[in-house]
Order: sequence, then structure tokens, then C-alpha cells
Amino acid sequence: MILLEEFWYGNIEPTKYDTNSCKEYKEVLCLIARNEEKLLATMTDDQKELFSRYTDAVREYQTMAECLLFRNSFKLGARMMLEVMEE
Repeated sequence: MILLEEFWYGNIEPTKYDTNSCKEYKEVLCLIARNEEKLLATMTDDQKELFSRYTDAVREYQTMAECLLFRNSFKLGARMMLEVMEE
């Protein structure tokens, strides 16, 4: 039960990723940042505001999608555990 206690007290954060070991993740993140800088350098203030609203909406969508993925994955794992316990 130690794992559940750690989760309860907030010592385990299931939405945090260990990105240090993923070279591809770092490369894509750097590419996104470089492209965003280039885009912003060419935009008017109105375009920057629109782009900011767009990126905020995309982040909100990604957060909801990650939550759904976590919920569905957790349920699948629980069903697998139940099936193993029945055998």
C-alpha cells in the first residue's frame, strides 16, 4: 500500500513525463520553440493576439485529451489486474 499512500499525499504525479531520456522529444520541443519565435517575429500585434488565443486553446485541448487518455489507460490497467486476479 505504500504506492497508494505516495499517490494520496501527492508524491507521485502521473501526468509528469521523464523527458530527459527521450532525445526525439527534446528535438521536437526545440523545433516548436524555434518556429514559434520565427512566426512571432513576422506578425503584427493583432496577429500575435490571435496566435496567442489559438495556442491557449490548443493547450487546453491537449490537457483535456491527456486527462482522457490517463483515465482510459488507468481503467484498462485496472481491468487487466482484475482479469489476472480471476485466473
